[in-house]
Amino acid sequence: MARFVRWTALTAAAALLATGCSGGSSSDGAEAGGETSGASSPGTSTGSATTLPTSLTSQKLDWGRCKAAGGAPAPGDEWQCATLKAPLDWAEPDGRTIDLALIRAKAGGDDRIGSLLFNFGGPGSSGVSTLPWYASNASELGERYDLVSWDPRGVGASEGVRCRSDKEIQAAESVDITPDTPVEETAYFRDAAAFGKGCLKSTGKLMAHVSTTDTARDMDLMRQVLGDPRMHYFGISYGTELGGVYAHLFPKNVGRLILDAVADPSADASGHVENQARGFQRALNNYLESTGRGAEKGTQEIVDLLKRIDESPLPTGSERKLTEALALTGLLRPLYSEASWPTLTSALDAAEQGDGSELLALADEYNDRDPSGHYVTGTHSQRVISCLDDKQRPTAAEARKLLPRFEKVSPVFGPMLGWDTAGWCHDWPVAGQYETPEVSAPGAAPILLVGNTGDPATPYEGTRKMADELGKGVGVTLTWKGEGHAAYGKGSDCVDSAINAYLLQGTVPKDGKVCS
Repeated sequence: MARFVRWTALTAAAALLATGCSGGSSSDGAEAGGETSGASSPGTSTGSATTLPTSLTSQKLDWGRCKAAGGAPAPGDEWQCATLKAPLDWAEPDGRTIDLALIRAKAGGDDRIGSLLFNFGGPGSSGVSTLPWYASNASELGERYDLVSWDPRGVGASEGVRCRSDKEIQAAESVDITPDTPVEETAYFRDAAAFGKGCLKSTGKLMAHVSTTDTARDMDLMRQVLGDPRMHYFGISYGTELGGVYAHLFPKNVGRLILDAVADPSADASGHVENQARGFQRALNNYLESTGRGAEKGTQEIVDLLKRIDESPLPTGSERKLTEALALTGLLRPLYSEASWPTLTSALDAAEQGDGSELLALADEYNDRDPSGHYVTGTHSQRVISCLDDKQRPTAAEARKLLPRFEKVSPVFGPMLGWDTAGWCHDWPVAGQYETPEVSAPGAAPILLVGNTGDPATPYEGTRKMADELGKGVGVTLTWKGEGHAAYGKGSDCVDSAINAYLLQGTVPKDGKVCS
């Protein structure tokens, strides 16, 4: 059992671009600059920060050609990879270190501003894999910035987490994620507990040091080693929460920050899940209206279809059956992009005729399963990171109380997400850190928050909430009346021009600007 809603799912193709790093790091030269990062305890500001050891801040990154990994081709010659050393435990910055994989393309023009660091969300998305694919959206930015990303700790090439084998992942597909009987409920929570134990067995001490706060501190170390006096950053989806936490910890180091597809920092773990139920139902309603079915009628038809699949999984032309869990995952995938809506229509029509193959293919794409049956385990990293962040541990009884409300918010996705509030971190072996992240950043430079009114995974309401939490004069909102997840590079010249002007010229748009 795994949470099915990611805070970003840019494209399954990005996962196929996985790369390794041929570069390394050393401490025999200095590229560091700017203000020092702190080593204060999680959730605190830098007021009591201590100076980091020079063995960290004076690292010289040994940039080299990126190597292919996972059977995918290496990115082109313009891409370079390196490895950064960071403390395993930021409370002991001079103790054991871990390796973080970085990738960059150097600025193409002469008028270089600095580095622009990207995080593509998840949590658990690989920046090393995704940036070469995503960079086509940012060609203008690449003229004046070194485009840089990384695999956060516990992700991909940065000591990535794998909690289950491919065979175990596929076996878990049979677990009923909306249990209707005591037997199904017992199996559901047994599977959840087993997942956490598998993570601890494979991850060890790292499991307690992959939080958003840890990664925000890694970012400031990167800033120094890359030689940037200020942090220029582009965070998408979960990357917006990470950006907010960074701004809280290091407000004086904030340069030009873009937060696109903004997560609500005032929502606790259950609140996020309810927000996503609302966001995905909203996107589904918009899709259904576009097909002429109507939101209410179309929703009921899908609910009825899922009930039939729950009772009798559909054949797919292979040894695998389309279970309710896989059907729901397949439904989610096309809602991330309006361009995928016709694919959803075809898959639903096939399922109504008793063929689950198209929804299964969409679910496999979302779950990063290749045709050979191998899974990329970004969802494992996602779970380990978010369960370390989230202090909430709702019980089965508390989840049952939430079900009527969640089902009212989303008849399609509510039941699955309602149970998920208790199942996601059930019997987790490491304690969570906070109810909600602290993102207040008094004194920080203006941060541009971009919200899409049709965003399913990070509903638009989070944009205003983030602005309020950052503090007066810090958060500047830009609204796009669009569909799908995130806004930049999705076809709006208004959005792209405003973001480019902010990053390239430092021009802050008027707060509340709307792009239709």
